[in-house]
Amino acid sequence: MQSILPIALFALGGVLLGGAWSMKQQGASKVVMVGFVVLAAVAVLGGVVWLLPKGTF
Repeated sequence: MQSILPIALFALGGVLLGGAWSMKQQGASKVVMVGFVVLAAVAVLGGVVWLLPKGTF
């Protein structure tokens, strides 16, 4: 049975990207938006890596 962790990481990435988009529309600082996008990318990449077969790296 697969773990729920990759699904949670993909969801977290989506929420962070949505937050960055919302902040962009509200005129927030670019530094904060880039931080959110970077955290979202790390979360999604973590989910992808978790789903890769063992021994890939």
